[in-house]
Amino acid sequence: MSDQPVAPVPPFEPPYYTVVFTSLRTEPDHGHDDGYDGTADLMDELVTTVPGFLAVESARTPGGLGITVGYFRDADAIKQWRGRAEHRTAQRRGREEWYEKYAVHIAKVERSYGFERGA
Repeated sequence: MSDQPVAPVPPFEPPYYTVVFTSLRTEPDHGHDDGYDGTADLMDELVTTVPGFLAVESARTPGGLGITVGYFRDADAIKQWRGRAEHRTAQRRGREEWYEKYAVHIAKVERSYGFERGA
């Protein structure tokens, strides 16, 4: 997760798709993340190369719940991301090392709007 300014992703022109990844991390061994942060940064970088990728945003609660939402123009873009070798390797490590549990929700967005004070 990068050090980008904190702001919501703006609305996109529908239809588009979201991939919502919610997770609960394992306890890192001896305070080390075992490559988790570096892999998360790499995934944030690589997903931007997928044709049809729109944006990504992530947050983690103090209790440890992580939420990452990826925004994609179409289902084919999601399929391309899912098939990337580096992403599949990160998924495997996630199941083996980094997550107690996770869930993935994929949805087609048919309505999108926002608000910004002073805009």
